Amino acid sequence: MAQATNIPNLQPWTKGEKFLFRVVFIFLLALIVPLDPAQYKNYFHPKSFFWFLSSLTGYRPNFVQLHSESARWGLAGYTSWAIALGAGLVGGTIWTLIVRKKDTPNYNKLYYWLRVIVRYRVALGIIAFGFLKFYPMQMPYPAISNLETYWGDYNTYKIYWQQVGVSIWYEVVLGIVEIIGGILLFFRSTTALGALINAGVLYNIAHANLAYDGAVHVYSSLFVLFSVFLLVPYVKNLYQLFVLKKDVTPQYYYPIWNTRRKKIWAYSIKYGVVLLFTIVYGILRYDVHYNLGYLKDPVTPGLPQAAGLYNVSTFRFNGKELPYNPYDSVRWQNVIFEKWSTLTYKVFKPFPISLANGTPNEKDVRRNYELAGIGGGRRFLYYKADTSKGLLYLEDKNARPAREDDSREKDTTAPAPKLVWHFERPAPGRVILYGQNERKDSIYAVLDKVNRDYPLAYHLK
Repeated sequence: MAQATNIPNLQPWTKGEKFLFRVVFIFLLALIVPLDPAQYKNYFHPKSFFWFLSSLTGYRPNFVQLHSESARWGLAGYTSWAIALGAGLVGGTIWTLIVRKKDTPNYNKLYYWLRVIVRYRVALGIIAFGFLKFYPMQMPYPAISNLETYWGDYNTYKIYWQQVGVSIWYEVVLGIVEIIGGILLFFRSTTALGALINAGVLYNIAHANLAYDGAVHVYSSLFVLFSVFLLVPYVKNLYQLFVLKKDVTPQYYYPIWNTRRKKIWAYSIKYGVVLLFTIVYGILRYDVHYNLGYLKDPVTPGLPQAAGLYNVSTFRFNGKELPYNPYDSVRWQNVIFEKWSTLTYKVFKPFPISLANGTPNEKDVRRNYELAGIGGGRRFLYYKADTSKGLLYLEDKNARPAREDDSREKDTTAPAPKLVWHFERPAPGRVILYGQNERKDSIYAVLDKVNRDYPLAYHLK
């Protein structure tokens, strides 16, 4: 396959090809260029340089706010695409009428730069995706409370995410593939390979989100669309080469930097972007997660050597002992201490269910991946322990339902109830809790640890 050369005019385009290009040009730019003024606040008033870069990688076109189930999980989520396509058809028609008397023979130059914009948009987005998995933190290992949740109490997306989360190296490899696929798009000679990798990877992500109600199907589909667009010029030549077994001499337009000054500017910008969104962005992403603690799961250690599942041997409510009953809406069935500062108890009572995917946060109390996407009557409490006084200061995490927008914005949810409970540890494997609930009812619970080995070989230490 011979090396492509710069042929300015190649051959004239037909009227149909030019009209189609005009429609596609407007359609794609509408999906790439932010049209919401609020988006530009992230560019000019970022929290840090990392968040500035992230705002460039993560823009998602959303021209209308729909609140139906189909908008979140299904086909109605693609409404913005339909609006962009409509704008392309209308704009393409107007464009055609304006230039009908002084039309150019082709749009090779404009087509080239449109492809550059699409290449870099996919590259930046997929590399950002890749680093989330590479470290990994997008799909954390299941918490003990998740391992103790019945299959039917899971939202389908959480099942899928935890299947990935239990295989850390699989997640890391996925991240590496996405990063490599993005880097390949920075270079014209490897665009076809990068687009092919990204189309395959993102198609898998898109249909998995449709199947498991992951609510990220539209964004991942966007990269499939862009990747397919990038592959279009190669289809005919590849078919002739590999199917028809004919010699092929590709002829693609690309600009020639015919002065030293142009070359310096062009290559400085190109490799500056490559360096910024690979090496620099990768270092900053690591720093934000592992040094600044912007994660999905809490990291503050819980009570020493307490992590695990506990049966509630004794439970008193307002001084009255309640026998075990799986259908009791007051008596606890079991209690779990996570490795981190989360305590959960199960009771026959519904609690608010978060359908978000556990957006990372700087504060442990707002890291909700452990409770996102599950039901089953389990209440999640964040706590701070004062071991010298035997006190737990608790805050209800279920009362902080995750918003679907960026959790870095100011928290507008109502303050969660705060509780103060006493704890005692009279013997190894036994914890006694007593205090008042949010309605000032007194509770007293004796907890005995259950030695349980999970099939996933969860390490509690």
